[in-house]
Amino acid sequence: MLLPCEVAVKSLVPALRSAIARELTQTYGLRQKDVASLLGVTQTAVSKYTRHVRGRVLKVGEVEEVQPMLKAIVVSLANGRMSKYELASEFCVACKIIRRKRLMCMLCKLSDPSIDVQQCFVCHSDTHFVQQTSKSEG
Repeated sequence: MLLPCEVAVKSLVPALRSAIARELTQTYGLRQKDVASLLGVTQTAVSKYTRHVRGRVLKVGEVEEVQPMLKAIVVSLANGRMSKYELASEFCVACKIIRRKRLMCMLCKLSDPSIDVQQCFVCHSDTHFVQQTSKSEG
């Protein structure tokens, strides 16, 4: 079984990068080379993001809670006000939102057909993790 973070690396992270890259190139007129530098990827990757060849599995721009976050990331990157550490942190926050909304469940199911997405609690509940951790520590 792939861990949810592994599924996110293959699907969610490229989707986030794609949305950001498209906005930076289309709205702000940044060159692919400059966007690549901001996102820590190659110019070829940015080209694929902007042409919808990569990062199209999830439509993160349509997730209501993530939209303002993507806009803020784009503005900060375009104005040179976001470090790579802040960008990584924002990606993690977006991932948590998407996972809690159960938007990655079908991707996990595709990676491992034996997963029962109705029984899985990994992404959408911290309660079970906290309870299990407390029991094992006590």
